[in-house]
Amino acid sequence: MRMIGVDLGTTNRKVGLFDESGRLLGQASRPTVTVDTNEGYVVYDPDAMWNDVSAMVRELMDAHGEVSVDYIGITSMAESGLLVNRHTGKVQSPLLPWFDTCSSEQAERVRQEGTPLELFQRTGLHLSFKHGLPKLLWLKDRDAGMFEQAVWLSVSGYIAYRLTGAMAFDPSLATRTFAYSMETDSWDVPWIRHFGLDEQIFPEVLPSGIPLGTVAPEVAGALGLSAHTRVAIGGHDHVCAALAVGAVQPGDVYVSMGTAETLVGTIAKRPLGQAEFDTGLSYGYHVVPGYHFWMGGNASSGGAVEWIRRQLADETLSYEEIKQLMNDVNDGPGEALFFPYLSGSGAPYPNSKTRAAFIGLSKSHGKKELLRAVFEGTAYQLEMIRQSAERNSEHEIRNMCAVGGGTRLPAWLQMKADISNATLVVPPIEEATMLGAACAAALGGGYYAHAEEVRQAMQSRGVDTYHPHAERHLRYQQVYDLRYMPVAEALCGM
Repeated sequence: MRMIGVDLGTTNRKVGLFDESGRLLGQASRPTVTVDTNEGYVVYDPDAMWNDVSAMVRELMDAHGEVSVDYIGITSMAESGLLVNRHTGKVQSPLLPWFDTCSSEQAERVRQEGTPLELFQRTGLHLSFKHGLPKLLWLKDRDAGMFEQAVWLSVSGYIAYRLTGAMAFDPSLATRTFAYSMETDSWDVPWIRHFGLDEQIFPEVLPSGIPLGTVAPEVAGALGLSAHTRVAIGGHDHVCAALAVGAVQPGDVYVSMGTAETLVGTIAKRPLGQAEFDTGLSYGYHVVPGYHFWMGGNASSGGAVEWIRRQLADETLSYEEIKQLMNDVNDGPGEALFFPYLSGSGAPYPNSKTRAAFIGLSKSHGKKELLRAVFEGTAYQLEMIRQSAERNSEHEIRNMCAVGGGTRLPAWLQMKADISNATLVVPPIEEATMLGAACAAALGGGYYAHAEEVRQAMQSRGVDTYHPHAERHLRYQQVYDLRYMPVAEALCGM
């Protein structure tokens, strides 16, 4: 079996070819380019996006000869989207990136329609300008004519449409519109109508990974695909990655150790209430059938490491130099504390105005102590999120699956295991998001019988495991409880 994952990210667009064990056989990449409209906002070019994806698929097919692809799964930035004509597929609006703030005024309009808790219970989200509903209201304020015979598609949905001719959402991306109800598992029709929109602009919602159809014959021929290749929307990018690394059972957590650190936990479906709201986490539909997810993160985890690498040398410290400096740090907590809020704080105390701090430095401290403080501070922040999620969960969180650039630093991984008293598993996965989209399609298409079978297949090539050290954990826990948490709460304004 061969499967393709398409990852339409903020920085790059990627297409990868995988076998049934998750081995990456080939990939292609293009930068994701924004276009400045000179009107105060930026857009993506949908035709350029499609041309990039089709060129990358063709490139992989040409490189791998007679390979037959069974499944294509697509994942993307969660909130970006556009309007297309439901009959012709013609683009009728700009393709708005998730990060553009043009819809801030409209988000405030939505915010006035309920308490923060009420809005959260509807959607599982803490409202932002980035969500689909404020973007749609902004488009309507600009030109209501865009909505004539229109359908709102995610970026994943748009590329799936170009491949198959079918228009759809999956639940994990539908919730990011702020128009999909977590209470009823359907488009929130009264809510949509309340804002003067027609619910028909939202297409059918199919379970994550369920085939929308096969590649259209004319597209298949142009791209070197076969007529039987099935196409699915894999879902939200971080949640697809959670499937790829094996975070598929309640209590499992996926940790993406990139510039930002994102955590995705698997939980049983549940109504959302005050307890879930108080975690500061967002919630949605997992790509694993029958489950919800929670999501939180630290915007400056790997980013803090990159920042300190630049500050400690005229030329950025190499990872080899960092490894040498960190050779013997896994002996328990250091003296100095670092609070990794270079870009504000996230869950469980979200505050965009919070700023980073070192506390406890002395004149005897140098590069090694500063590095150690940064590593420990980001690990303490992970523990804050883990504890917040665990307090509101029916399951202990004792296993975390980690991928990303940060996994190149074993001392950091051991530190996180010790602080959280959880085992960190690092599978040999190079492109978790792209692979997760492909796996979601193969799962939805029936190749894998269930998500646990996906985990077994993806981990069949072995994993690296970091177990917590009991004595070090107790010492870290004292520092966390008595020194780190009180200051973190004060810095975040809690």
